[in-house]
Amino acid sequence: MSHIHLIKKENYGIIQMDREKANPMNYEFVAGMRIALKNLLEDDSIHGAIINGKENFFSAGLDLPELYTYDQLQFEKFWKNFMELVCDIVAFDKPLIASINGHSPAGGCILAIGCDYRVMAEGNYKIGLNEIPIGIVVPRGIFDIYSFWIGRKRAYQYLMEGKLYSPEHAKEIGLVDEVVSADKVLETAEIKLKQYLKFEQHGWRITKRQLKFEQLKTMSSISDFEMNAMLQQWWSEPVRTIVGQFVENLKKKD
Repeated sequence: MSHIHLIKKENYGIIQMDREKANPMNYEFVAGMRIALKNLLEDDSIHGAIINGKENFFSAGLDLPELYTYDQLQFEKFWKNFMELVCDIVAFDKPLIASINGHSPAGGCILAIGCDYRVMAEGNYKIGLNEIPIGIVVPRGIFDIYSFWIGRKRAYQYLMEGKLYSPEHAKEIGLVDEVVSADKVLETAEIKLKQYLKFEQHGWRITKRQLKFEQLKTMSSISDFEMNAMLQQWWSEPVRTIVGQFVENLKKKD
């Protein structure tokens, strides 16, 4: 069963993420996202898109309980595919809006910051990059996208602290653009997308490609050294211990 559904409405599409209660990302989920983005980009009748979560969650990020069971080849394949997904989002030159229905930490935040505009649900939700406390290496390309929205000094400090923010704080620092009631998130995202679609699209897309050029260049030029450093860190004893404890805590909550 696919966890990614494409909904076509007028001249735009909605990528509906639908895996378990929190949209955790495993290999199949990431592959489905990449296919959906490719289909929307190549469809000339589609002029823009929205990535939509579900009740209380945009995405909880990487599916650590499943990834913890991957062998080295499986995890390397997953990680490379996830990084290519981020490149796909940055390279998507049609208008792309994030409809953030709830929590959006770590990988969920990465999906959102690749978009042109973010609408988030008000409430007791969190968004941000919190990989560092777990011991996961954050690639410099991700930092560049993150800092594009909130500034390099703040991004550096918040990233190194693994800081998560409330919707209101996220709006204050520029990480999200609007905070609305949960039942209005998708509707508000659609209104914003339709605003973008009123512009002449050829010029809009060329401009977006130019403005995103450096981000895409950094994301797509990650060296083997950087990739190997990330993979070695994942398999290090301290990280395996931390992630293992995290997985055990999740099992206790189920």
